This record gives sequence, structure tokens and C-alpha cells, in this order.
Amino acid sequence: MPTKQINNNAEIVFTCSESVFYNTEMIAEEHSIVLVLTGELKVIQSQKTYVCGAGQALLFPRNQLSTLVKSAKGGAPYKAIVVQLTRDVLRAFYEQKEVPVTSINKPDHIISLPNSPLLDSFFNSILPYFELEYKLSQDLSRLKVQEAITILRSLNKGIDHILSDFSEPHKINLAAFMEHNYMFNMPMEKFAYLTGRSLTTFKRDFKKAFSMTPQKWLTKKRLELAHYQLSKNGRKPVDIFYEVGFENFSHFSYAFKKHFGHSPTELRQQNAML
Repeated sequence: MPTKQINNNAEIVFTCSESVFYNTEMIAEEHSIVLVLTGELKVIQSQKTYVCGAGQALLFPRNQLSTLVKSAKGGAPYKAIVVQLTRDVLRAFYEQKEVPVTSINKPDHIISLPNSPLLDSFFNSILPYFELEYKLSQDLSRLKVQEAITILRSLNKGIDHILSDFSEPHKINLAAFMEHNYMFNMPMEKFAYLTGRSLTTFKRDFKKAFSMTPQKWLTKKRLELAHYQLSKNGRKPVDIFYEVGFENFSHFSYAFKKHFGHSPTELRQQNAML
């Protein structure tokens, strides 16, 4: 499933999926604005799923776990522009503003941005940059990021509490976090970081909470979710294996049969006969 990215600078990226259907896990280390140019972007989070079509924009707050499903639509491939609001640019921006730095109102989801002539004008001004035969200067790139921040502040009066928060994840309830986010196929180090722990402390606390290793528990929970999707919701195995946290279908099918005694395809066939 090849993808192509054109980078004029680290903060501004044009991405194009050349395949019809493409999945990826995402944990944004910086706040990011994504505008879908063509195709469709499906964002799956623990509590909600978003479907974003051409012309729609989303703000991804940093440290949010998401599964991204990028697909062609109307004969057009998935294309998008991603603008990262890096912490160094945000710090420099807010040093000039009388906005108290706060850690309240941290979002637990992505934010749909409203249609706006300001956003349209901003992204239209970026498109010609990808035709340049030379690298966009760092100064101009940062000016565009500052423009994006200013536009966001005009569209959402509460956005400062998100963008001006530079705190790291604090130690949170590990069991509650994992129960909400087990379907995301992330490295164990990321789970540890997001719960405010070192990897060693995470594994120790996990064993206390669940009486088994993280990997065994994750596999069990993901297979149980897959079984529910197949038996109760009538989903196709090929449509769910990635959403429940498996990287490829063959591994999913093998683990499912080992755990339940029958393959996901056999389960779906049995249900169809009832």
C-alpha cells in the first residue's frame, strides 16, 4: 500500500495515498491540522469515529491515539495537507500573548474545524508551495504556522487552553486508560508514556492491575472485540482486523482460531446460517 509524501518543511506536509485503501495508527507528537483535499479520511478513536471528506479539516491535539483509514472516493485518491503546530513555534507565539499557560480542558478527542473562508484562504495559499523546485525556507514555514494558530484562535475561543499547554502526561489510572485504548496497536513505550510512567513502572503496574503481561492482555481484549464485531454486528473479518489492533489478516486469523477454536471466517459463516 504505497504512500507518497512531499515535504517542503517539517511543519507542512502534502500526503497522497496511491492505494485505494490505506490504514495507519497515529499518535500525534505535535498538534496538527489536517485538510482532506480528495478522498476520505476515517478517524477511529476510543469513544468516537469521524468521517472526513474533501474540504473538511480536523485538529489533532498531541498525544491522541487514533486509527486512520484513508481511502479513495469518487475515483480520486486520498490527498491531504498536514500542518504541524510545533511546540517551539507555539511557545514563541504565546510568549507574545497575555494568555495564562494552563493544563485544564485537555481534549480527549480530535476537533472538527468549521468551514471558514479564513481556513480556505490559508490552505489555498499553501498549495503552490508544493510546486516549488527548492525547499521552503524555515522562516516562511513558521510564518504560515503562526497564521494557522491565529486562524484557529479566531474560530475557537477556547483553543488557547489546548495550544498553550506544554505539560507532559501525568501519572493516570492505568487500568481505565488501557480499557479505553487497547485496540490501538502502539508500542508499549507509547502506552507507558501516555499513562505517565517509565516502561518498567508501566509493566509492573500493569501486572498488578490485570494479573497478566500487557501483551497477553492486549491480545485477549482485541480478540474479544473482534468476536463481538463478527457475531453481534455482522462485520466482515477483513474489515475489522486492523480496527481491533492487528497488523495483518493472517496473524489475526491465526490468533483468533487459537483462542476460540475456529477462524473468524468460520464464525461469520456459522452466524449467516442461523
